[in-house]
Amino acid sequence: MKVVYFLVAFLALASSSAFAYDPSPLQDFCVAVTETNGVFVNGKFCKNPKLVKAEDFFNHIDPGNTLNKLGSKVTPVAVTEIPGLNTLGISLARIDFAPKGLNPPHTHPRATEILIVVEGTLFVGFVASNQNNNTLFTKVLNKGDVFVFPIGLIHFQLNVGNGNAIAIAGLSSQNPGVITIANALFRSTPLISLQVLTKAFQVNNSVIEYLEKQF
Repeated sequence: MKVVYFLVAFLALASSSAFAYDPSPLQDFCVAVTETNGVFVNGKFCKNPKLVKAEDFFNHIDPGNTLNKLGSKVTPVAVTEIPGLNTLGISLARIDFAPKGLNPPHTHPRATEILIVVEGTLFVGFVASNQNNNTLFTKVLNKGDVFVFPIGLIHFQLNVGNGNAIAIAGLSSQNPGVITIANALFRSTPLISLQVLTKAFQVNNSVIEYLEKQF
């Protein structure tokens, strides 16, 4: 009987691990379509395989426009941009940085990120969860360096070089999602109650109102 309990526990653990990320596809491909008269799989409907073409698996990425307050531009290449990524469990993003540009603290709720610096020098980091005392892990990355940001953890990238910088991020989901921390706190719809934010940050109303105006 103990063996049975062990096997049940093992299978439960294995199942929870298996479904922690995008489910594995059960077909060669499932090109996403917006119509609803197809087969619903992993969040998108599948195009009839007989109608699939090479363009369903292709996209072109231009340099991002960094003329903004943050001095950075993230160009995602996920299932929305390449329908052929549907059910395949991966995506990527190109991140362009002006000098001193920042990709601000954010999380990907459905993906681990692995980032490689193509050009320039970046200061990157992520913050561990409460159970790990919110430990900050940082590293200065140069061309060719690679860094991993675990799924769901807050992370950032800052260009600390004198010129522009470019990075490519691989993500372990066809639709990783992104939550920019400042936007979520100070530009939600509707806005989070002042009572909540002033209590959480231990500041007065004017500070929160000032921050909300910045977004």
